[in-house]
Amino acid sequence: MDIARPDLTRKKRRRQILFLVVTVALLALVTAAVSRLKPALPLVDASIFTDTVKRGEMLREVRGNGTLVPEEIRWVTATTPGRVERILLLPGVTVKSNTVLVELSNPELEHSAFEVESQWHAAEAQLERLKVQLESERLTQQSLIASLKLDLTQARLEAAADADLLKDGLVPELGAKRSQARAEELAGRHELEQARLEITGKSRQAQIRVQEAEVEKLRKQSLLKARQVEALKVTAGIDGVLQRIGSDRPLQVGQQVGAGSAIALVANPAKLKAEIKIPETQTRDIQHDQIAMIDTRNGIVSGRVVRIDPMVQNGTVTVDVALEGPLPRGARPDLTVDGTITLERLENVAYVGRPVNSQAESLVKLFKVIDGGNRAARVQVKFGRSSVSSIEVLEGLEVGAEIILNDMSQWDSFNEVRLK
Repeated sequence: MDIARPDLTRKKRRRQILFLVVTVALLALVTAAVSRLKPALPLVDASIFTDTVKRGEMLREVRGNGTLVPEEIRWVTATTPGRVERILLLPGVTVKSNTVLVELSNPELEHSAFEVESQWHAAEAQLERLKVQLESERLTQQSLIASLKLDLTQARLEAAADADLLKDGLVPELGAKRSQARAEELAGRHELEQARLEITGKSRQAQIRVQEAEVEKLRKQSLLKARQVEALKVTAGIDGVLQRIGSDRPLQVGQQVGAGSAIALVANPAKLKAEIKIPETQTRDIQHDQIAMIDTRNGIVSGRVVRIDPMVQNGTVTVDVALEGPLPRGARPDLTVDGTITLERLENVAYVGRPVNSQAESLVKLFKVIDGGNRAARVQVKFGRSSVSSIEVLEGLEVGAEIILNDMSQWDSFNEVRLK
């Protein structure tokens, strides 16, 4: 027969309650401890790039890419319309200024040149005939004047003799008056013919000048036509290398071209300059005559800034650099190059390698290496003037501090990171 033991039941219930209370308390303590724990720091891969803040001379530079272009370039154009008969040379060959590149034909122009030349020679013959005719008329007039002069002399002698005889009563008075009248008449005619000779001389000169002007006009027209015919043999115009035959499309034999059409492009490869594209935001400090270094991938040549394009295209400004040193082997027009322009030298400034996406005159947050290189903490830094690969430090970093240069935007939610 079982005996009831209510005291054992109460003890067992107390133990269960005590165990439950202890368990809840332990869970509460663990939860509180876990809630006070800081989140684990993220681990950054060891492939980061760092640099140390230094003080000293900082070289400010800007960089861009571009191409080599000839300083002396010539588009050869057709001065007259014509049909392409022969293409004598292909791009890439060296040419002289008088080298014939393309031969054109224009029958109408050639016929017109022949007609004008014929008119010119006919006008020259007409001028010679006119000179002979006018000279003949002048001689006739002079002969008439000479004859009148002789008659006048005789008439004056007779008049003088009759006057003397009239005094002695040897001739009648009427005869003496007739001799005097004839002498006066011949004197008048002589003066008139002299005046006519002078007027005829002026008229002769005027007629010759008119005909000479006609000859000169036809001569110039003939020379112009001859030059146009000669221009059907299209020459290079300058010493250099033939870059292109045709403009947008290659020139073809049998093609009809108009006056002013582009026939060929010739450039002087001995005189090249670099056209460098610089981002618009980096061009404010670029000045004329600044030193530049041009990397042709096969050597570096020095130069100086000679032109800054006032226009902005696709976010860049074109800067022309005149090359001063000898060109490296392989340098040729349209060769892709890199250019670095030196802006200024900053003395005794704190500077560091330029972090990714950093800008001049900006306030940024970046990671500074601490704890012997095991961790990096976010700090705020004020930057000043910038260069291609370095930037001036104004505030936030001391000399000797090490910073991470990589893009750390993925860790923006953390103030510290661990480094491998």
